[in-house]
Amino acid sequence: MNPDIKAKFDSYPKDVQQQLEQVRKLILMVAAENKLGEVKETLKWGEASYLVKSGSAIRIDWKPKDPNAIKVFFHCQTRLVETFKEIYRTEFVYEGKRAILIPLNTNINHLPLKHCIELALKYHQIKHLPLLGA
Repeated sequence: MNPDIKAKFDSYPKDVQQQLEQVRKLILMVAAENKLGEVKETLKWGEASYLVKSGSAIRIDWKPKDPNAIKVFFHCQTRLVETFKEIYRTEFVYEGKRAILIPLNTNINHLPLKHCIELALKYHQIKHLPLLGA
């Protein structure tokens, strides 16, 4: 893990750290399973950011103003969140066109988050397809 991201995660409460680390592992797993190449892991705007060459950046963070959830951010000028809202109307709580909120007490393996991450990491390959090929 990037040392800056580790320090950022370590500054949060334990339950927040665990949820962020689970989403991070899911991002890395999806990239590996789909052979998408190296995942660039950095801090952007103070948030953990993940990007592969063919994809759109995914950022993850926790905000004290929403203490019971983490947020998975997607580039707001893509069709990603719009597509997620169409496909997964009730599975997530959304923040505009930019984020999915994941409650801290939620098992991310029971959510379709893996599919959303896959669409983001393949975005530049699929952006021309209806519903991003989903």
